[in-house]
Amino acid sequence: MSELIASSSPHEARTATGEQGCRPGCGACCIAPSISSPIPGMPAGKPAGIRCVQLDDDNLCRLFGRPERPAVCERFDYDTDICGSHRDQALANIDELERLT
Repeated sequence: MSELIASSSPHEARTATGEQGCRPGCGACCIAPSISSPIPGMPAGKPAGIRCVQLDDDNLCRLFGRPERPAVCERFDYDTDICGSHRDQALANIDELERLT
């Protein structure tokens, strides 16, 4: 995965090569994958394809940068191969990875 560099927005980053990182308002990584660890508001984790309760109306994580954010979410980095060039690609790619694992 690409190394991320901090940006002016906590929900957007650029990789070391300068390419766009997490897209504000995407939220694909908070919808498509299953998460087996507890999440505040979802103590049993979340099934694949279900929107995380911590994803706000703008598709931004309410726990971003907070200690309550699950480690699995903290470790999920933007990667062009997974996230593609737009949200629909990210949802499809993450969904496919979920089905394969």
